[in-house]
Amino acid sequence: MTVEQETLTDKMSAAVDAYVERLTAGNAERIVELYADGATVEDPIGTDVRTTREQLLEFYTIIQNLDDRKATLKWKKVAGDTAVFEFTLVTHTAGMAFEITPVDIMVFNEEGKIVSMRAVWAQDDLKAL
Repeated sequence: MTVEQETLTDKMSAAVDAYVERLTAGNAERIVELYADGATVEDPIGTDVRTTREQLLEFYTIIQNLDDRKATLKWKKVAGDTAVFEFTLVTHTAGMAFEITPVDIMVFNEEGKIVSMRAVWAQDDLKAL
């Protein structure tokens, strides 16, 4: 493995960690900062692909507007230009709590910015607590 690959692997791993931390913090702007210009988000797989910065901000603002949230990384694998990871997200709104555990697939550019994110989960994976 070359130094450049090691550096990219480190950047991708750090970006995954930052993504999970920023989901907990709930600031849409800070989450979107992890994405490259022109990045795409398909969350969950099978839904419309978000392709603009405005669409990404709108999507992550949903999380930002919840009363409380806690994301916990369960595991991650990083290879080449891709990271795959599973995390649990517990959210609270209107006096109710919900949990989901998606698997995300992220592809990165040379700078360690996300160029594509696809989330693997189905509606019946969302559980009321």
